[in-house]
Amino acid sequence: MKIIFVGTAPLGVPTLRAIAHEHDVLAVFTQPDRPAGRHLQSKPPPIKEAALELRFPIYQPEKINRDVEFIKQLQPELIFTCAYGQILSKKLLQVPSKGCVNLHASLLPKYRGAAPIQWAIVNGEEFTGLTTFLMDVGVDDGPILLQESIVITDDDTAATLHERMATIGPDLALQTLDELEKGILQAKSQDHSQATYAPKITDEMARIDWSQPAQKIHNLIRGFNPVPGAFTFLNGSRLKVYQSRVIASADDGEPGEILSAGPGGMSVQAGVGALELLEVQPESRRRMSALDFVRGHKEAVGASLG
Repeated sequence: MKIIFVGTAPLGVPTLRAIAHEHDVLAVFTQPDRPAGRHLQSKPPPIKEAALELRFPIYQPEKINRDVEFIKQLQPELIFTCAYGQILSKKLLQVPSKGCVNLHASLLPKYRGAAPIQWAIVNGEEFTGLTTFLMDVGVDDGPILLQESIVITDDDTAATLHERMATIGPDLALQTLDELEKGILQAKSQDHSQATYAPKITDEMARIDWSQPAQKIHNLIRGFNPVPGAFTFLNGSRLKVYQSRVIASADDGEPGEILSAGPGGMSVQAGVGALELLEVQPESRRRMSALDFVRGHKEAVGASLG
């Protein structure tokens, strides 16, 4: 099929490569280059980097819905989107003869929205998955085409779960396109009463509340690793936490109190149970083991995080 690929984030890169082997990619639409890093240098989206390597025509409009007439001229049979970051208008959705398909990183109707991988971990889900669906004017609420489940382990972070999803996405996308082209794929309406949402993550959402149970805090740390990074404060300075594990506790400390430090890490009392912090990042410093952090902060034991 003649396809326009629309995407931005790394999740879509393996899928773009797979589609390029099986179909005619007319063009790739992605977000504009944005400032990134400590020096705020302009950086291209991952999809753009892949499209350059594959030598596809690349377009980076601030608003893709302003380019409907141009996209019509390309005469796509199908538009395939994955982690793009803009909502396609009804007028644009009507352009391709075979519709618009989205690859979404959850088992819809759960976790519609911008950050499904992160929120599935933060909320302690035991499994999640990928969904292909026919797009309409709503947010991730169109008829489902195919789905595949993925188990979430207790060691998974947003980064590791993203990597596993990226390896599964291409096969699911190609199967979807193959069955659509053959006319054998039947879309199924979502049960909207079961819908949950995965809103865009703000910095404040990543602040640790030590009055919460240890397992819930552990999930928050995993879900926001690496971005934006769960954080707390020690003596007024921000401390990001990237790795932890739940440990037994007599619950005799105050929530946020640093109970001990040893070869394993730094033990902190939670509302129920305790966490051993394994990897942290002090303000304006590199990521380091919690043990290395304590070596430079011998006064930490007995202090409170908050």
